[in-house]
Amino acid sequence: MKVKTGYLYHIKDEYFDVVNDDNLMQNHERGKKRPTYFTIKDKNILWFIPISSKVEKYQKIIDKKIKKYGFCNTIIIRKIAGSNAAILLQNAFPTIEKYIDHVHTVDGVPLKVPTDLQTEIKSMFKNMLGLKKRGTNLFFADIDSLVEKMLKENK
Repeated sequence: MKVKTGYLYHIKDEYFDVVNDDNLMQNHERGKKRPTYFTIKDKNILWFIPISSKVEKYQKIIDKKIKKYGFCNTIIIRKIAGSNAAILLQNAFPTIEKYIDHVHTVDGVPLKVPTDLQTEIKSMFKNMLGLKKRGTNLFFADIDSLVEKMLKENK
């Protein structure tokens, strides 16, 4: 499968068994594949950023962060495929193509995130990676060890 930046994908359960990281979101909810992930292709690594339909839950978290810090740069709520969705940058993690289950489709057509939203997500994600390099880690998962595991597997 050719994986492209800007589309939504689902991941195989096998990934969670291999990486064994309790800080990652669970893959199933009531028998359905959840969540979908916005994907950024970066050389040999794919970055998966969870998309959640639980907008009210995440709006409360955003509001608390804004009240405490004056801003929130780890979660954004935007429209995707006509519905509001929470984009959970703080829950991002690296993977590789072998763990992709399938592309997310609507009426049989792969769902592509609008270009302006892709740009916003990629910019915010890049900023979070930059903060991590400077000592401020906003990611829940241990992305450094996960990148190492994925690169090792990809050899």
